[in-house]
Amino acid sequence: MTNIPRRRTFGDLSRRGFLGAAACGTASFLGPSFALPRAFGGGFEKDPQKNRATEIVPVPYDIRLDVISEGHDGKTEWFGPRAGIIPPNKAVLLMHRSALAGDDVFLGMYDMRSDDLGKTWSAPKACAGLERKPWSGQVEICPCDLVPGRHGKSGKLLALGATACYLPEAKKPLADNSQPAFATYSVYDEDRRTWSSWQSLEMPDKEHFYWAYGGAAQRVDLPGGEILWPMYCMDYKRVGKNFRKSSFFTTIVKCSFDGRNMQYLTHGDELTVKDRQGLAEPSLTQFQDRFYLTLRGYFRGYVAVGRDGLHFEKPVPWTFDDGTELGSHNTQQHWITHSDGLFLVYTRRGAGNDHIIRNRAPLFMAQVDPERLCVLRGTERILLPNKGGQYGNFGAVNVSSNETWITEAEGMQGDAKKPMDIALSARRGANNRLYVCRILWRKPNRLAADPR
Repeated sequence: MTNIPRRRTFGDLSRRGFLGAAACGTASFLGPSFALPRAFGGGFEKDPQKNRATEIVPVPYDIRLDVISEGHDGKTEWFGPRAGIIPPNKAVLLMHRSALAGDDVFLGMYDMRSDDLGKTWSAPKACAGLERKPWSGQVEICPCDLVPGRHGKSGKLLALGATACYLPEAKKPLADNSQPAFATYSVYDEDRRTWSSWQSLEMPDKEHFYWAYGGAAQRVDLPGGEILWPMYCMDYKRVGKNFRKSSFFTTIVKCSFDGRNMQYLTHGDELTVKDRQGLAEPSLTQFQDRFYLTLRGYFRGYVAVGRDGLHFEKPVPWTFDDGTELGSHNTQQHWITHSDGLFLVYTRRGAGNDHIIRNRAPLFMAQVDPERLCVLRGTERILLPNKGGQYGNFGAVNVSSNETWITEAEGMQGDAKKPMDIALSARRGANNRLYVCRILWRKPNRLAADPR
């Protein structure tokens, strides 16, 4: 019998005082250090001495925006691109082909490859073994939300993701307990330039982890080679006939990886809140001596901090440093981790963007106060402009000590009231652009290895 950690459900964590407007970024940022007031709601430290204003030194950087592809056929689009780096100078971009006639209707994974760190790219190629295929009876299954990352101990490019199931011609994935959802992985063969057929991680209790989504997540690889894999899950009974009436819990699963196969070792706290749908799409990072977890919530995003990557303090809503809510809701946030500072990438309300579905454009980046768990409003900048499409399904990867990439595809289902009106998004300027946004650090990032 497997011991399942106690689920930790937290009550209403909303904060008052949402403020709509915020400053937008410029072409580059370099400012003096500054002291900021404590955010409403506190942080990780319980020591009162830690509650005083903290001096944060902004980490300077420039932005270069590359469009490596654009255009669509009116029926399908590129969706959710995420890159992995193979030293010294190779990059592999994994993404979905998605049908525009529905919601998250994935048709299979494709990749693009660069042998010069993004100066040039190959044409998109379908990944054999990561395609949509028959599964059970009439049901089809498709791997999705795969995030590639180099595993240091094995030297392999390992992609972690999830699965979605469909009935033929369906315009959205199955959303009941007729089919499980798997935490999936695939390994890249650099010589053949191919991905292995997806495998699923064997979980300790198949009913408890009936839906185990490991997609769209930033993981942490430990020095010994073990992997901390963030997942959002739901048990069989909670999925029921309509999962939208229930809620996800988020947990960190510790795994081993031998270069070919992964194995479950243990998992940590099961975190959720009483908000609609709980906590989902987690991303994990390590900064200095702590682990930070950012979480998608239906009404707001959350952040939690812990010391071992498995156990965390109570999640709190993301806010700016003045205590007002960040305004990111019902979509992903991800980390950028520099040796001198921690950053969050996100979308939010209050940017003249109520006409965009879930306020998912523009895409912002700002530095985080790691003690008070808040976003520093004065450091906020726009990475990707609002051109009528939607963002929110993006990747972030450190490329070298001088460069970090944000990869994103401009979603054509952009309008808040008529998301299926692709022509409306196009008239506003959207064209399914495939972006590589380069963060060019003015101070070397000592956490990232340089190409050799």
